[in-house]
Amino acid sequence: MILSVKNCSKHFKAVRAVEDISFEIAKGEVVGLLGPNGAGKTTTMRLITGYLKPNGGEITVNGISVLENPLEASKQVGYLPENAPLYHDMEVTDFLTYAALLRNIRKTEIPAHLKEAVALCGLQEVVGRPIGELSRGFKQRVCLAQALIHKPPLLILDEPTTGLDPHQIQEIRSLIKDIGKERTVILSTHIMQEVQAVCSRALIIAKGKLVGEGTLDQLLQKREGSNRYTAKIKASKEAIQKELPQLGPFSLEKIESANGVWQTVVICLDTAEDKSETIFQWVVANRWSLAELKRQTTSLEEIFLELTK
Repeated sequence: MILSVKNCSKHFKAVRAVEDISFEIAKGEVVGLLGPNGAGKTTTMRLITGYLKPNGGEITVNGISVLENPLEASKQVGYLPENAPLYHDMEVTDFLTYAALLRNIRKTEIPAHLKEAVALCGLQEVVGRPIGELSRGFKQRVCLAQALIHKPPLLILDEPTTGLDPHQIQEIRSLIKDIGKERTVILSTHIMQEVQAVCSRALIIAKGKLVGEGTLDQLLQKREGSNRYTAKIKASKEAIQKELPQLGPFSLEKIESANGVWQTVVICLDTAEDKSETIFQWVVANRWSLAELKRQTTSLEEIFLELTK
C-alpha cells in the first residue's frame, strides 16, 4: 500500500478542517480527491506531505510514518500545490537542478534525473528558455517536473489545471494519465470532468469528512437506486398501462400522446441495472412498435451535489 490514512483529524482552533478521515491508496492508482471549496482537500494533502501535523490519527507513505519519520516520508512524495511558485528569471533546467539539489539528489545523479523529468513532462522544446517566457501550460509542466525530479512513488496534485485554456487542460490531463502508469497519483479537484477523464477512483470530502469513496461505477451504482427510461411506443395508453406491471417494480412518470397513435412513456424502474433490453423485449412481446428508447442515469455531478450539500 503506497498511502494509508487512518482516523486523521486537523483542527484550527474552533474550525474542524479534517475530521476522522480514513482511506488507502494502492500502487498504480490515480485517485480523485473531490470536494467543494473549503471542504478540507488542501488540508488533507498538507497532512500527507507532512507540511501540517494532525491533531490525531496516523499517516504512512510507502510504509513510512509521516509523524515518526517526516524526512524519509517526504522523499516518497512529490507535491504540486495550486498556483505553485516559480522563479521566472531562471532557465528551465537550472530551476529543475535547483529543485534536485533541494531534494538532496547527488550531483552526479542529477543529469539522469533531469533527462527523465524533461522527457516525461514534454519539456524538450523549452529547454534553454527562461521560465517567465513560457506559456501557462508549459509553466505547469515545469511545476510537474520539479515535483517528479526525485522520482517519488506518490504524486499529489492540487487543482493542476486551474487557469489553463481548454487545449492546455487536455495536455495536462493526458500528461497525468501517462505519469499514472508509473506512479500513484492523488488529484485534488472540484471539477467532475477532471475525475472522469483521468481517475479510476474517487474520494469525496465535504465539511472535513469523507462522505463518498469508490470507483466511478461504484459511486454511480450506490446512489442510483433506479433508472429512468423514455420510450416512444405505438400502442394505446390503456394497453401500455395494463401491461406495465410485467416489467417489475416501477413508477410511471407520464404517458403523452403523439398524433393519437404513438405514446411517449417515461417510467422509473427500481433497480440500478440497465433494463433497456427488458423493455425492448416487453414491447416486442406485446406486438407494439418502438421508435425510441433512452436510458437516463444519475450523473457523477448529481452524486457530488447530493453528497456535499
